[in-house]
Formats: sequence, C-alpha cells, structure tokens
Amino acid sequence: MLAQTIEALVKIGLVLGGVMTASAYLVLVERWIAAWVQDRLGPNRVGIPLTNIRLWGLGQPIADGVKLMLKGEAVPKHVDKPLYYLAPAVVFLGAILVFAVIPFGSVLPRGIFPESWQLHEPIELVIAPQLDVGMIYVLAVGGIAVYGVVLGGWGSNNKYSFFGAIRSAAQLISYEIPLGLGILGVVLATGSLRLDAIIAQQADSGWWNIVQQPLGFLVFTVAAFAEATRLPFDLPEAEQELVGGYHTEYSGIKLMLLLVSEFLHMIAAAFLMVVLFLGGWHIWGLTDGIDSPGGELVTWPVAVLRVVIMLAKVLAVILFFMIARWSWPRFRFDQLMQIAWRVMIPWGLANLGVVAIMIEYGDRIGAATGIDWRIWMALIGFATLIIVWAATVIADPSRTDNRPRRDLPVPSFLADEAN
Repeated sequence: MLAQTIEALVKIGLVLGGVMTASAYLVLVERWIAAWVQDRLGPNRVGIPLTNIRLWGLGQPIADGVKLMLKGEAVPKHVDKPLYYLAPAVVFLGAILVFAVIPFGSVLPRGIFPESWQLHEPIELVIAPQLDVGMIYVLAVGGIAVYGVVLGGWGSNNKYSFFGAIRSAAQLISYEIPLGLGILGVVLATGSLRLDAIIAQQADSGWWNIVQQPLGFLVFTVAAFAEATRLPFDLPEAEQELVGGYHTEYSGIKLMLLLVSEFLHMIAAAFLMVVLFLGGWHIWGLTDGIDSPGGELVTWPVAVLRVVIMLAKVLAVILFFMIARWSWPRFRFDQLMQIAWRVMIPWGLANLGVVAIMIEYGDRIGAATGIDWRIWMALIGFATLIIVWAATVIADPSRTDNRPRRDLPVPSFLADEAN
C-alpha cells in the first residue's frame, strides 16, 4: 500500500510539474513561431537574472511568471467577488484534472522500488490506471471549463467579459458534440474506453486510427481547436473585439491561471489526438512488451524510447496548433456555429455510420474479397471524407458562384461627393 501511495504521489508531482513547465515554455515557443511566420525577431535576450548571460530568451517564461505572481492585484469594485475569485480556480481545475487518465508512455520495468516493498508489477505511466472509463472522464472533466469561463464573465460584471463568456458557452457546448462523435468512432472500433487500450489496439494491429478513420480525425481536430479556444476559434477572447474577453477584468496570479489553463487545454488536446488517432507511443518494430495482460516485460531502453516517441508526437501536434494560429483568420461567430452544426456534426455522424457498418460486416467483406477488412475500412473512410466534403461544398448556401449581383444603395453623402 505504501508503494502504491508513493508511486501515485510521484506520478502526480511529475505530471503537474511537467505540464506546468511545458505550458510556460510553450508560450516562448509560440512567440518564436510567431516571429518566424511574421519575419521578425522574437524573444531572444532574456536570460538568467542578475547576470549577463543571455540564453536565447529562455528566461522569458520565468520573467513572465514572476511578474504575474508579484504583480499587484487590481480587483474592480463592480465585480461579484465570490464568482470573480472562483472562476480561475474552476477553469484551472478542469484543465489539470484531464491529465489523470492520459498515458505518457506504456510501462516502466519492475524493480524500481526495493524488494522489501514486494512491488513486482510494472509501473503504468498514467496516474489513474484503474479507471476503466477514461474517455468518459475526459469529456466530463473537460466540460468543467465551461462553468469557469461563464462564472468569470458573469462575475466580472463587464459587458466585454459577458460577451466573451456567452460566446464561450455556446462554442464549447456546440463543439462538444462533434468532439464526442470523433471519440465515439474510435471507442466503437476499439471496444474500450481506456486510453492505454486504444493505443495497444493500434500497436497490435499496426493500423493507426488516422488511416482507418480520416474523417473522424478531421472532425476531432477541428472540435479540439474549438474546445481549446485556439485560433481560428478564439471568439471567447477576440482581443480586437472584446479587449480580452472573459478575462478582461483579471490580472496577476488569477490571469496567469486563466492563461495557463488555455495552454493546458491545448496540451491535453494534443495528447488525445496522439492517443486516439496517431498510435500513441507506437512505432512499427517497437510493439513488443506489455500491450495486453500477460505480456512480457519491456526493457528500459524500449520503455524510455516509447515515452520519447509519445512526447515527440505531442510536440509535433502542438507545433501544428501554433502554426495554424498564424495561418487562418478568425471566423465570424455565425460561421463558427454553422461549422459545428451544419458541417462537423453531419461529418461525425457519417464517420460513425461507416465505422459501425465496417465493425459489423468488415469480416464478411474481407472474406468475400480476400482483402483485409482494415484496408477496406481505410478506403471507405477516405471515400466518405471526399464525398461529404464535396456534398458540403455543393450545398453551402454562402457560395456566391452564379448568384446575381445585388447593388447596395449608396449613402447620400457619398452620392453628393461623387456628383
């Protein structure tokens, strides 16, 4: 019992420290990427305090964190203080609790603890390995952020904050549906709600879900952008329109909690994309080990390599998130809602229907044609993606092709100047 308690505390400490440090330095990475995209200099001069050492801007996150923690608290008099103070804690709690069921690798070999502790089982690299409903837990905990954002907007008693909170509530609730549909397709194909089991299924078969369910991956990716409120889905903030959105009235440590929570949501979304669709820690040739109960123990090099592969994939997805921020303009709010209800939800249902049909009849189709049913599933998945994309483009009412031009009335003062 003592060993399990120590193991859990060590995991919690490593995960909490790791994701918080990653959030701080991913801000620096995003600034570097922004500078690269915009062809300008990014942070490159902040180094070790009280010295002349400049480490390519690596001291910037430390400087920002210390500044926010030591900054004087400015609490407007018009705010609803109980809700105002509660909101950052709720948002941060919802963001950090997701990592309890996200695996960071497969397992570590036994023998880390002393033999007197009689711990002979391998250590699973997840905080709560016994939770069999991991995906339901992720959806439930992720929904807590909606309450925090709404509390922040309402408690601030500011119209800009309120607009951001209402936008956020509509956006997050709407995109939870396509997000769930993307997850449901993977769960249906895997037959398990455990994230490690989803990785193991991809490792055992050698087929990543992005190949078998490309439409589901696209739906999940777009919904993940919206759930993380990343551009082009950052309507809850939209500083050009709302000053700062739901956190306009926040400063100091409370603002830091809100900003860190946004990056935690992005990191969690990247982990879920890797786990659900990109094979997790799997790379072909490294699938031996504890992928199922009763498997052989992995060696230390393989265990460490799996962690490195997992984190490398997550970092690649995060870089994609950051590059996308500087590649697409922000959607209008009506466009954002139309994408959710008129595009992503029908696409998610189409993907779910294809997966259900292939799970039911895939073996028969494969036996009749002599071709592996997974190949058929991949082909049908890509065909469905092309068909639904074409159907959406054709049925898009916002297209202006072949539409008669409507001459708008000219304002009187412009007409007078023209004359």
